[in-house]
Amino acid sequence: MSIGTLIKRLQNIMRGDDLSGTVQYLKQMIWMVFLKVYDAKEQEWELDDDNYVSIIPEHLKWRNWAEDLNDGKALTGDDLIKFVNDEVIDTLKKLVVDENTPKRHIIVKNIFEEASNFMKDGVKLRQMVNALNEIDFTNYTQAHEFGDLYESMLKDLQESKRDGGEFYTPRALTDFIVEMVDPRLGEQIADFACGTGGFLVSALKHIEQKVETNEDLKICRSSIYGIEKKSFPYSLGLTNLILHDVDEPRMFYDNSLKYNVRNYSESDLFDVILMNPPYGGVEDAIVQMNFPQEYRASETADLFMALIMYRLRTNGRVGVVLPDGFLFGTEGAKRNLKEKLLTEFNLHTVIRLPKSVFAPYTSIATNVLFFDENADGTQETWFYRMDMPEGFKAFSKTKPMQLNHLEPIREWWANRAEIIDAEGFAKAKRFSRDEIAAGNYNLDLCGFPHKVEEILDPDVLINNYIERKAELDASIKTTLDQILQLINEK
Repeated sequence: MSIGTLIKRLQNIMRGDDLSGTVQYLKQMIWMVFLKVYDAKEQEWELDDDNYVSIIPEHLKWRNWAEDLNDGKALTGDDLIKFVNDEVIDTLKKLVVDENTPKRHIIVKNIFEEASNFMKDGVKLRQMVNALNEIDFTNYTQAHEFGDLYESMLKDLQESKRDGGEFYTPRALTDFIVEMVDPRLGEQIADFACGTGGFLVSALKHIEQKVETNEDLKICRSSIYGIEKKSFPYSLGLTNLILHDVDEPRMFYDNSLKYNVRNYSESDLFDVILMNPPYGGVEDAIVQMNFPQEYRASETADLFMALIMYRLRTNGRVGVVLPDGFLFGTEGAKRNLKEKLLTEFNLHTVIRLPKSVFAPYTSIATNVLFFDENADGTQETWFYRMDMPEGFKAFSKTKPMQLNHLEPIREWWANRAEIIDAEGFAKAKRFSRDEIAAGNYNLDLCGFPHKVEEILDPDVLINNYIERKAELDASIKTTLDQILQLINEK
C-alpha cells in the first residue's frame, strides 16, 4: 500500500466516525503517528545504547499494545477507547520532566500535552492502528516517503486555521530561499516563528546533500533551531523533524518576542535565519517593551524584523518573507527598521512576489528580503519582480507555485542585469542606498504595474478583509502608542 493510499484510508476511517475537518483529522493522526515513529526511533536507540531507558512506560509503548497478531487478543472496541483515553494519553500528558531530562524524552510530554482522541468507535480506532502498522518506520525508504507526504499534509491546515496571519509557505518557496541563502555544514540556522518546520526541513535537506560522513550528518541535524508559540503547529513541527531523522530537535514552545533584545549575547546569535513571520497580528505593549523605542510596533512582522537583526551573527545571512506593508511604510518603526537595515546590514536583494503565492489562504502581496550582516551597510539593492509563469493568471490550491516557476529568478540571480519590460516598467533594477534613503526608505520599487482582476470565493474575500483590518488596526495602535508616548514625555 502506498503512503498516499494510507492517508486516504485513515481519513475515510475517521470520516466514518463523524470526525470533521482537516484539523481534527490531523490532531487525531499526529499523536498516533508520533507514537509509532517514536517507537521505531527507540528501537534504534536501544540498539545503539544498552543503557537506554525510555520515558514511556513499557505497557504504553506502541509495540506493546498496538500490534494485532490476529490471535483475538488485540485491544479493540470500548476497551481500546478506554485504554487510549485513560492510560496512553492521560499518562503521557502527565509525564514529569525537568532541566535534566533529555530533549528526546521531553518531546513526548510536549506532544501529548495537547493530544486528544476524537475517535468514539473503538473498532474504527483499531482499524486506524492496524493501517499504521502496515508502515515500517524502521525502513528508511518508507519513513522518508511518509515524511515527505506528511509535509504536504501540513499545508491543508490553512483551510481551517487562518488565525494570526500565519500561512503555510509553499515548499517551492522555502527551497528556493534556502538555496539562495545557502546554509553550510557547521552553521547555526534559526527560524523564530517556525510553525510546522518547513524552513528547517528545507535547510536540512539542502545541507544533507553535501555531507560525507556520519559525523557530518550529526552536525547537520544538530544545527537547526526553531521557536513556535502555538501548541498545535509546534507538535506538528516536532513530529516533522523526527520524521526527518532529527532525534533531539532544538525546537521550543515559546514566544520569540517576549525576551529583551538588548540582552542577547554572542551565544544567542545565528549564522543563518530563514523566516516567514506571522503578519497582521498585534502584540501588546509589554512585548513591545522588549525592543528599543524607535523599533516598537504592535505589528508582529515589524517586531520579528527587529528580532532578526538583533540575533544575526557577524557575516550572517537572512532570507525572510514580508508583506508589502513593510516595504512602503515610511513612518515610525517601519521606517526606522529599514534605516537600520540599510545602515548596518547589506540588503542586497528584494524579490517581489505575485499576490497569489499564498492562495487560497490570502492574497496579501509578499516579498522576500535577502540580506547579510555587514559593517559597511548596504551599498546597493537589487529589486526583481516575479511575474506569473506563462499560462497562469494566478496560483491556486490546485495550481500552486512550483520550483520550476522560480527558474527565471535563479538565472537572473547569477547574472544580474536591469530589465525593462515591454511596457516600459522596471522588472529588475538596482538602487543605491542614497537613492533609497532619499525616498525616506520606501522599498516599494519594481512593483507590479497592472492590477490583475481576481474573482475570489466569498470566504477568501472575508478572510482578506479580516487580515487587512488587523494590519490597519495594528498600524493605528502603533500610531496611538507613539502619540501617548509623546504626551507622557511632556
